[in-house]
Amino acid sequence: MFIGFCSNWSEEKRYGTKEYSLMHPQLSRELIERLLEKEISLIGIDFPGVRRGTEHPETDQHCADRGVFIIENLCNMKDITGECTVYTFPVNFTGMSGLSCRVVAEKED
Repeated sequence: MFIGFCSNWSEEKRYGTKEYSLMHPQLSRELIERLLEKEISLIGIDFPGVRRGTEHPETDQHCADRGVFIIENLCNMKDITGECTVYTFPVNFTGMSGLSCRVVAEKED
């Protein structure tokens, strides 16, 4: 199951700026734990990480250890509402952190 969080951060802030990277919204630790309990498979966000600073990689690994992967820096999240099917396709970029992927959401009729 996929759950997405739309903060409009990627729409309002310029990608790559210090503000974009360091001052982004966060999910609370409690919410993250709740999602792990619900056995969510993918968490999609339109900002650089579910937590900031040193908590970012630690939280990503904590989730991955439980089979939950975080898809960061998504755009056009406001266009995806209600139920949909989300597909992820790996993209082979070199010199980047994380596992790059193209994400496609198919809305249900």
